[in-house]
Amino acid sequence: MTAIASADLHDPAVFQAGIPHDVFAEMRRTPGLTWSPDSNGTRGFWSVTRFEDLVTVSRDTATYSSGEGHIQIYDIDDDALAARASMIDMDPPIHTRLRRLISSAFTPRHVQDYRAAIQLRVAACLDELEASGGGNWVDIVAKPIPIGVICDLMGVPEADHNYLIGLTDHLVAGTGAEPLEPTAYGNTTDLRLLPFNSPAAFAMSQYAAELADKRRQEPADDLITKLIEAEIDGERLSTEEFANFFRLMIFAGNETTRSSMAHLALHLAQFPEAFDAVRKDRSLISAVTDEVIRYSSAILYFRRTVMTPTVLSGTELSPGDKVVMWYSAANFDDAQFSNPHEFRVDRPTSSPHVAFGGGGAHFCLGASLARLEIAELIAAVLDRGISFASVGEPEYVESNFVNGIENLEVAL
Repeated sequence: MTAIASADLHDPAVFQAGIPHDVFAEMRRTPGLTWSPDSNGTRGFWSVTRFEDLVTVSRDTATYSSGEGHIQIYDIDDDALAARASMIDMDPPIHTRLRRLISSAFTPRHVQDYRAAIQLRVAACLDELEASGGGNWVDIVAKPIPIGVICDLMGVPEADHNYLIGLTDHLVAGTGAEPLEPTAYGNTTDLRLLPFNSPAAFAMSQYAAELADKRRQEPADDLITKLIEAEIDGERLSTEEFANFFRLMIFAGNETTRSSMAHLALHLAQFPEAFDAVRKDRSLISAVTDEVIRYSSAILYFRRTVMTPTVLSGTELSPGDKVVMWYSAANFDDAQFSNPHEFRVDRPTSSPHVAFGGGGAHFCLGASLARLEIAELIAAVLDRGISFASVGEPEYVESNFVNGIENLEVAL
């Protein structure tokens, strides 16, 4: 008998107070996969909520495709799939070839070269926070740091960083329930053809094209130049391919780290004993960083499409079935994590989280960079002895895709 989800996971409202842990716990306890029926014209899907099942799906791109169908829950037309396609929407071998274009910039060894620049950005943001005695932690700390870092790598001028922050906010708004103004940013493209159904995707493509033109005239030591000069099978990226690549880099390199940094303020207030332990023993920085990332689970899910008849966790799946991997559920699977709702800095490294994916071809390219940024922020907060007199209630981003916080007022 098919188990039906107790909440409509199509609906962003289900996530308005953060991860719906009770819903996911019930799904993990239920044998097999859980079915979410059709909703508002979108086909139903199977939910993967257990850690072991999620890893299975992540590592089998032949059975569970990113290139067929869509990587988000809602359905889109075939022409929209082609128009939106970036590296994350593709399967090997084309995904592998695209990934190689930039992978060297994100190796664990290479990202250490960015440490000094990250420290400067962290210091500037915390200086502002301390000078004002608090404020919106998201605006002052969580937003500026990751966008600054990824823009530095890409070669985006400092003066444009806030503009791109606004665009990424508007991209995420496309995963909410409220319709967006189609003509925002001068958009003339049908929203169904744009990633996240957001006019901000149009604006970001326009910006990417203009920046690429500048780099063709004045090459620089940055990823923009590397991408426009790179060749795949003897051909350079088209204007549309480059724009999709740029948009993915800005969104993925910014939004996920920013969400984890936003949640960090909550963790600092809720779990002071854990951070006291790190303050006394800095060898725990790496462990507490990963616990922040696991607990935050910044990206709630990604979807795959079944390509061949298969069975997962006792559930029979057919070609065309939608399978949604809920990282936000698997990261709290008590079969993988002892007392998963405890925030611990002594979790064994043999039990890695899946906030960066469950391994395989689509494991997060920027995982090392995200870890370094978050670790440097934690270290700086501890070095300065920053503590909160009060932390307000978080205002979550309206989305069933990103576990983001829009506003979080803190007083030092």
